Amino acid sequence: MILKNKLLGAILLISGTTIGAGMLALPVMTGFGGFSPSIIQLFFCWLYMLGASFLYLEVNMAFKGEKNLISLSEKTLGKWAKIVAWVAYLLLLYSLTAAYIAGSAGIFSKAVHSVTGFFLPAYIAPLPLIIFFGLFIYMGAKSADYVNRILMLGLFIAYIILSFYMPKHVEFNLLSHFDFKASFLAVPVIITSFGYNIILPTLTTYLDHNRKKLALSIIIGSIIPLLIYILWEFLTLGVVPLFGEYSLKAAYIKGESSTEPLIFILKNVLKKPWIGNIASLFSFCAIITSFIGVSLSLADFLRDGLKIKRSHGGRLIAVLLTYVPPLLFVLYYPRAFITALQYAAIFVAIILCIFPALMAYKIPGPNIYRNFWGRALIFAVLVISLYIIGMDVFEGNLKNLIDTYIK
Repeated sequence: MILKNKLLGAILLISGTTIGAGMLALPVMTGFGGFSPSIIQLFFCWLYMLGASFLYLEVNMAFKGEKNLISLSEKTLGKWAKIVAWVAYLLLLYSLTAAYIAGSAGIFSKAVHSVTGFFLPAYIAPLPLIIFFGLFIYMGAKSADYVNRILMLGLFIAYIILSFYMPKHVEFNLLSHFDFKASFLAVPVIITSFGYNIILPTLTTYLDHNRKKLALSIIIGSIIPLLIYILWEFLTLGVVPLFGEYSLKAAYIKGESSTEPLIFILKNVLKKPWIGNIASLFSFCAIITSFIGVSLSLADFLRDGLKIKRSHGGRLIAVLLTYVPPLLFVLYYPRAFITALQYAAIFVAIILCIFPALMAYKIPGPNIYRNFWGRALIFAVLVISLYIIGMDVFEGNLKNLIDTYIK
């Protein structure tokens, strides 16, 4: 009965897509501002993305059949929007997919080395993730839902163990740090960490356009990550100092070259070898659950945009188009995706917030967003989106502040 519950599956797909590798970056980026600013920012970013998601839901509900951002943007905003949607969506999802492929490569290589003493070559290490989990993407949303539930269970178990063990090591004086200006550096990362809207078109079809179930899945599925993020911020910022050999500063510096800087720091701060294994399990599940949600969204996006049929051959083509380009960049030109990820919040604001707001306003016929409060929501989402884009564009100024902070 539980396995057949699509609502539960939709909730977990939203939560799993949200709780990704970005969670490992959150404490590193919010630590310079402090615990209190991070909690305020988490709440308002969650609220902002929730408003944008309901705008996107309204657009999805206005058109029957299997639709995605490409067809929805063209139907409501015209061909110019279709072009912008193509560019922004592919940049975001290919960037995220490449980041997860690169992140998993290190995990698989370490796992093989611990068992066999042999390190996988760089061109082989990313393949297990693609081959194994790509099969579930090929099979569709239902199969992806089931494997995501297993991974979410593993994530929650690892998270509960960490949450049970770490509170006794929390130092409340570490939580008292407050730097208002430095806190703004984390906003783009927080916004990207709530990017679950990418999976809404897929879930709209999966839940048979049932508005009530979709609304519940959005609310519950996004609240779960919010609560987990808040507790995670409390645990990590209360345990890991801002400065020192094993600190947030060290994790920030290592972030350029390491896929798991925070996990490494936690392992050394707590001085417990087994905590590294639990943290690695948490890291693995966080990466894979997001990888599944992003891959599923990208495959459906490509199917819709390129008019690929849902035959066996068509699904194989969609999967290959989903994984081959990011895999090639990971192997031959990884810096392109690192650069793109630095501006991920811009892509999120454009395609998951600005586009839904404009499309909700333009969809034909009467809808709840034509009244005063609906227009107020659209206006608020647009203004905040432009503010976030501006912050990400000028993020270099904030990074200069951090650079002087850590010298």
